[in-house]
Amino acid sequence: MGSYFKIAIPEVNFPMVLSLKDVRSWTVEEYHRMAQLGILAPEERVELIEGQVVPMSPKGPLHSATTQCAADYLRVLLAQATVRTQEPIQIGGTSEPEPDITVVRTHPRQYADRHPSAQDVFLVVEVADSSLQYDREQKARIYARAGLTDYWIIDVQERRVFVLREPGPEGYGREDLYPQEASLVPLAFPQVRVRFERLFPPA
Repeated sequence: MGSYFKIAIPEVNFPMVLSLKDVRSWTVEEYHRMAQLGILAPEERVELIEGQVVPMSPKGPLHSATTQCAADYLRVLLAQATVRTQEPIQIGGTSEPEPDITVVRTHPRQYADRHPSAQDVFLVVEVADSSLQYDREQKARIYARAGLTDYWIIDVQERRVFVLREPGPEGYGREDLYPQEASLVPLAFPQVRVRFERLFPPA
């Protein structure tokens, strides 16, 4: 029989699982600094949500096509505003999400000196493929707390639109669900009616 070695494994006392209050919360300024120092690589798809650096969902073909269709349609309808796609907005000191579509106040320098703030946002739209629950819960909470009055979620799988309004500290007071055949007037643009079927690529 061959010889063998017996390895003594030292006893290790693992720390207890951290509670939420022990998790480090990052500010927007610190988040920008991490990017400047290369801690966050340019190719990393992340966003700052309530002080946490959160990976963004991969974009599938249907998600990308819907984002493009919806943004193109809104640009035609809302020519008096600026429609941005997957660009940051700064809402509070610890959140800098990158909504799929944001309709914002036109800025003379195209926001070259800062990201749009909550006061600049007329309408925020998320395109949900695999992220529907996250968009209806976590994203809705931070948008409501920031006072964003009109938040739409495009459900690409079921071809329907969630419309969340009446923001408050605990979230939105109202959530309505519309089929793609419906239409709606954005709160900030009472003269415009959006046909939801135009937000989706051809079936």
